[in-house]
Amino acid sequence: MKRGWRRALIGIGAGVAIIGLGIAGYAWHLYGSVKETAAKIYEPIEPTVYVSKDPEVTVKPQAVAEALIEKRHPFSVVVMGVDERENDKGRSDTLIVLAVNPAKKSILMFNIPRDTRTEIIGHGTTDKINHAYAFGGVTMAKNTVEHFLDYPIDYYVRINMEGFAHLIDILGGVEVNNPFSFYYGEHQFDEGPLKLNGDLALLYSRMRYEDPRGDLGRNARQRDILMEVMKSSLKFNNITQIQKILKELGTSVKTNITFDEMKTFMTDYREDVGNINMVEISGSGSTINSIWYLIVNKEERERIHELMKEQMEDNVTVAAP
Repeated sequence: MKRGWRRALIGIGAGVAIIGLGIAGYAWHLYGSVKETAAKIYEPIEPTVYVSKDPEVTVKPQAVAEALIEKRHPFSVVVMGVDERENDKGRSDTLIVLAVNPAKKSILMFNIPRDTRTEIIGHGTTDKINHAYAFGGVTMAKNTVEHFLDYPIDYYVRINMEGFAHLIDILGGVEVNNPFSFYYGEHQFDEGPLKLNGDLALLYSRMRYEDPRGDLGRNARQRDILMEVMKSSLKFNNITQIQKILKELGTSVKTNITFDEMKTFMTDYREDVGNINMVEISGSGSTINSIWYLIVNKEERERIHELMKEQMEDNVTVAAP
């Protein structure tokens, strides 16, 4: 009888060991898939150092910046939602800035309206800010955003909007609270809580002419959807679906965030997504040379600059190498 129990325990132990090895092997495979996808979407840009006119905003050398990430210091990202067309790189129809500060357990989040009139850095013109991407790709768009905010941006994430719709589908859709009913793209969006698939989420985020707040209303809907996607992504734990997400990211996203930085953000920063402070950039419309622009005055730009500076405050000093 004892021998029988021993054999049973050995058999159970062996079975558990085999299952454990299988899980470990799959986890290693998944880790390899993540690393492979990270390599595929990684696209560094020409290194530039933006020096703010504000003497209180300091720019640290790259080696020090990497050390800051390891110690959970603040970082900033500009998310560019791009509608790419055949034989046309498209425009950054969505520009969202995120400033993450783990010490404050918060994220500052705001859109830069696409029609904002500003100097296009590296092109020698003053134009709508979303034209910067069309003129000079990610580098010119990031440099122009930094100049507009008078604040350096650490990272960029460029998202193909059609791929973003597929990602929403994989996550099971997004839930939003629509402030008013409207009809757009042959679909009726009722007032109140809505569950949207990827295609409907894009339509919901693109409407602006029927919105009494115009571009500001559209920007608010874009932020709501991005916030829901961020929260869903960090909570997601279905392994099969994770592989689908990785596949979709590999075809629709480019970023200068490295694999090691991604690991740090996912393990050490994910708790900090809970408190998201969404603000708006306001301005007034003006027609110049028959083209409509949003004019953001000096006082408003200074207000946004101060919000960025306050959010990115870092009380830990790191000595330069």
